[in-house]
Amino acid sequence: MSIDSTASAPAPAAGGLDLDAYVRLVNDEVGMPLAPDQVAHDFDELPEWDSLYLLKLVTALELALGRRVPVAEVLQARSLEEIYELAVSG
Repeated sequence: MSIDSTASAPAPAAGGLDLDAYVRLVNDEVGMPLAPDQVAHDFDELPEWDSLYLLKLVTALELALGRRVPVAEVLQARSLEEIYELAVSG
């Protein structure tokens, strides 16, 4: 078996944080257990979700991305997927 050196790895999303890395960030830095298939769920469907997680997430995202996250827009989000899109599009 050989490794094809011409194959390219998936490019990270704009902002340098792909969705898999985002799920790891939520699990590791925020401390909330999150499965990849839960990212698109409404916050009401995430029994662990609370405002403390939101504060931790914004802080962790800003550190990971090296820039501010639009908090006013994050507060309007209804899912972790929406927050991800806001953070990487910034």
